[in-house]
Amino acid sequence: MATSSTSLVFKVHRHEPELIPPAKPTPHEYKLLSDIDDQEGLRFQIPVIQFYKYNPSMQGKDPVRVIREALAQALVFYYPFAGRLREGAQRKLIVDCSGEGVMFIEADADVTLEQFGDALQPPFPCLEELLYDVPGSTGVLNCPVILIQVTRLRCGGFIFALRLNHTMSDAAGLAQFMSAVGEMARGRLTPSIPPVWERHLLGARDPPRVTCKHREYEEVEGTIVPYDDMVHRSFFFGPTEVSALRKLVPKHLRKCSTFELLTACLWRCRTIAIQANPEEEVRIICIVNARSRFNPPLPSGYYGNAFAFPVAVAQAGKLCQNPLGYSLELVKQAKNDVTEEYMKSLADLMVIKGRPHFTVIRSYLVSDVTRAGFDDADFGWGKAVYGGPAKGGVGAIPGVASFLIPFKNKKGEAGIVLPITLPAQAMEIFVKELDGMLKGKPIERKPGFISSSL
Repeated sequence: MATSSTSLVFKVHRHEPELIPPAKPTPHEYKLLSDIDDQEGLRFQIPVIQFYKYNPSMQGKDPVRVIREALAQALVFYYPFAGRLREGAQRKLIVDCSGEGVMFIEADADVTLEQFGDALQPPFPCLEELLYDVPGSTGVLNCPVILIQVTRLRCGGFIFALRLNHTMSDAAGLAQFMSAVGEMARGRLTPSIPPVWERHLLGARDPPRVTCKHREYEEVEGTIVPYDDMVHRSFFFGPTEVSALRKLVPKHLRKCSTFELLTACLWRCRTIAIQANPEEEVRIICIVNARSRFNPPLPSGYYGNAFAFPVAVAQAGKLCQNPLGYSLELVKQAKNDVTEEYMKSLADLMVIKGRPHFTVIRSYLVSDVTRAGFDDADFGWGKAVYGGPAKGGVGAIPGVASFLIPFKNKKGEAGIVLPITLPAQAMEIFVKELDGMLKGKPIERKPGFISSSL
């Protein structure tokens, strides 16, 4: 299990924020978001961060200037990102393609990449300095939809941090935009994947009709427990850890994906850690990219939100008493629920029910960004040494989400890092539970007994 460099403290000198408009005039028009895009659960800002090493071949080139210019060029093709969101009738979100620009901050930090240590993973030290929340810029409506801060480091490397209004794009869409900025920085005149708007492809039918079960939007009684004393930790799962978990599941389930396996493990360990009432239902929400589930698939350049939040539901007692295979079966079934019809039914539900938030009571959400390609964005300095979400627990309701992020540990092993946010006491139980599973000695539980002793 990895530790992080959060004890590191450094100073960041920031210039005044500026707006970067597209490099050429772009259409001033109004564009509707899809009925998947503008649901309540996506009306928040998501932070992403990339760390880049010094590259001798770029000697004399300033990453701030290179990225600023490339950004303006990319916005000619992705001009809705330079606009502002407005809200119409029935809470429908509309992009006013005003060409005002994205917010950009130039900065310098008195720290080297090496000082972050081997474990470049969330939670990152001084994140609020590397991705500054400009006062008045964080709203969903009438604010920049993207904020970017490029921070030069003493070693010649730099940090590229970005905050996106999630209603505009999902991880795949954002990575596509960042890749385009990288291509412009390296001299291309047009993006290799032309951006596709076409948000009507995920619009509600007329008349709207809900044809599938969407338990993720059920109204569940209860309150969201305000967690104090929250602890952020990241856990590394390399080939050894994944193999150890696979040995705990029945043979017919061993060909499951790593995402399914880790999600099932996280769900079980977290439920034990928070000492949930054995009689109550608990939920795990899986983010499923639906692009390929359409026939024909969505266009390759589509950069809107094209995913669903299918949910697995179980009684807390059963989840904790049963072996890992039990939660794994439920996760696999939830993922398989997502079809083209499911997505159409979901868009219809949004219109009928007023764009609700997915249920967060006794729920936890897991998103796999291992294939999103954040770390592939190359501005001329090579690929990022870390690229992905800046922290776990982000969302319209903080503290209920984790990401699976691609990561190489100091031994050079490729694996996945999973940032978790839990109250301090629950984190201790979580670590003990996970440790037992990884050592092939899961703690056995009797019916009606859920928590382990600290």
